[in-house]
Amino acid sequence: MTGVQRYHERLRTLSEASVHIHFDAFTDIDWDHPDFAIDPADPRWVLPAADPLGGHPWYQEQPLEVRTRIGLWRYANIVKVGMQFENVLIRGVMDYLFSLPNQDPEFRYLTHEVTEECHHTQMFQEFVNRAGADVPGGRRSFRVLSRFLPLAGSLIPESFFTGVLAGEEPIDHLQKAILRGGEDMHPLMRRLMQIHVAEEARHISFAHEFLRVKVPGYGRARRGALSIAFPVIMRVLGDVIMVPDRKTAETIGVPHRVIKDIFWKSPDGQKMLRDLFSDVRMLAEDIGLMNRTSRRVWKALRIDGRPSRHRGEPAPHAA
Repeated sequence: MTGVQRYHERLRTLSEASVHIHFDAFTDIDWDHPDFAIDPADPRWVLPAADPLGGHPWYQEQPLEVRTRIGLWRYANIVKVGMQFENVLIRGVMDYLFSLPNQDPEFRYLTHEVTEECHHTQMFQEFVNRAGADVPGGRRSFRVLSRFLPLAGSLIPESFFTGVLAGEEPIDHLQKAILRGGEDMHPLMRRLMQIHVAEEARHISFAHEFLRVKVPGYGRARRGALSIAFPVIMRVLGDVIMVPDRKTAETIGVPHRVIKDIFWKSPDGQKMLRDLFSDVRMLAEDIGLMNRTSRRVWKALRIDGRPSRHRGEPAPHAA
């Protein structure tokens, strides 16, 4: 079986999985169940230690009511960023699909993915609405560029799907760490994370497979350009997903010095930054995007380090 045949078989498997295991934003979440009611004073909105802000000494020293208020706001803003990112993904994927030839199995799988992402945007926005937090989501520069980013879906698909991973991998890493932590958290947020992690596993798997199959066949110049762009895209979009902008931080009362320390000056912050991209470092190694020049870029952006041995490998604890 050739590499392309294996890729097509993988697409069929992912498509069938989307048929048999999928979620609807308004049938798989009982939004009006009393257990899912959002009380801004509920201490279960306190951020867990797995969250970069939740694990910082400044946050942990705040009174309970302050930690609760900040926690709900941070959850709502991350969810809003997720909604905005997936909106860009949907538009870019549809742009990519427009010119696919008949019989191409990418069409079926990616339309499944877009359907799932539409449910995610509904799920995320419903949470923001019910939380009552008028959060902006991504920083202003991202919101402006979001008008143009989907064009990369058809113009430079390898960069577009690299961007997909740059947005999906960090939030997937964070959500898995929080769920594995086992801390008491609001059941509505736990349910949102469980649904998102379950379906994003397929979406991340597709983006990895897409790049594994397509990139090795590109010419030397195109691969060279992508090897440099790859870590830059990862770092820029990773920051969009993970780092609250200065105005948002000021709104919720987090000093700018604390945000700078968390993202990514402290030793724990630097470790987390590297850990977020361990899976994509493995991918870059596997598809020939790690070379002398690109390794310098990874290092300059402070996202170099040991690649994962397998996808989803939990980050090692600091010694």
